[in-house]
Amino acid sequence: MSQNIKAGATTKGKSQSKEPERPLPPLGPVAVDPKGCVTIAIHAKPGSKQNAVTDLTAEAVNVAIAAPPSEGEANAELCRYLSKVLELRKSDTVLDKGGKSREKVVKLLASTTPEETLEKLKKEAKKT
Repeated sequence: MSQNIKAGATTKGKSQSKEPERPLPPLGPVAVDPKGCVTIAIHAKPGSKQNAVTDLTAEAVNVAIAAPPSEGEANAELCRYLSKVLELRKSDTVLDKGGKSREKVVKLLASTTPEETLEKLKKEAKKT
């Protein structure tokens, strides 16, 4: 009898019906896609005086970009800036969604963890 209670206790936190595909809960704006790449939800503010992570919310990372939102300049600058903040190569930081929108998703092709990424973004946000 005690075995049933024990088994019930271990599965209590993980209900099979509602469990999404990814095992970890998303870390606010930083998540992992089904292929295992870390993704970051970005709310871009192009045309700013300087590049900066201005805020981290549960939905997105607010990033000010010192480039005009024309001809993909701000998108290129966003990827360049994020690669610097996250200490990755520029080629490892790609715009996944939102090329013509302020709501963007940036995918990191390097082997990094969502926790590491979030830490670096938080550090950068504190500088401003």
